[in-house]
Amino acid sequence: MMGQFKIIEVTPKNVTQETLFCSKDIKSNGFKCKQDWFLEQYEKGLRLKILKSADEKMLGFIEHVPAIHAWRPIEAAEFMFVHCIVVYSKKDRNKGLGSMLIAEVEKEAKRKGLAGVCVMSSKGAWIADQSIFIDNGYEIMDQLGRFELLSKKWDTAIPNPKLIDWTKQKAKYKGWNLIYANQCPWHEKSVEAILNTAMDFDIDLKITKLETAQEAKNAPSGFGVFSLLHDGKLIEDHYLSATRFRNILKKELQLGT
Repeated sequence: MMGQFKIIEVTPKNVTQETLFCSKDIKSNGFKCKQDWFLEQYEKGLRLKILKSADEKMLGFIEHVPAIHAWRPIEAAEFMFVHCIVVYSKKDRNKGLGSMLIAEVEKEAKRKGLAGVCVMSSKGAWIADQSIFIDNGYEIMDQLGRFELLSKKWDTAIPNPKLIDWTKQKAKYKGWNLIYANQCPWHEKSVEAILNTAMDFDIDLKITKLETAQEAKNAPSGFGVFSLLHDGKLIEDHYLSATRFRNILKKELQLGT
């Protein structure tokens, strides 16, 4: 099967040629922000692998990093962590392509002498469902809100990974707060749209950009790299459009349409 496909590892040398999968316009601000983030995290072991067909069509990708450098609220010493996995087209799903990408991560984790691989999943938006990992032998280790933490390990002496309780972080955020990181190339676009919408509504929105994995681990949402809060209440934990934020404001501020 692998003869029909190939997996390309994105590196600092080929990133503008191979792109970042989710962002292909190398002149866009989103690409540049993610590229800068990628280059910095690459030095800490972050890797992004793109799955291509024989005719060079991009079919999917996986992004992973040693869990001590993961931008998610987890404690998982000695594990590799999967940030993102995507098989883009529905017609390409259920063909084993996602499993192929997961197998690549497992091989790298073993080469690095790690105890296993872990990942967060959810039935919600902007994150993979648990089913593909369950099918590949992963087990649920922890759960909080809409998120599960799954792992597959080959060193049973190492403690299981666990979630950090992000709900304890929410209360300190007074007023409107948006916390984000450039781990996702779509976030810069979302932040700009949300900020402009906040200005339209005369809302004082405080924006905090996360600069380290440790800051993301201590973020007030399960997604880690995107959190919208109002007076300690988590409103959303993933990418938002201006329209969606406008509707949120109308509801929170009890405004008419």
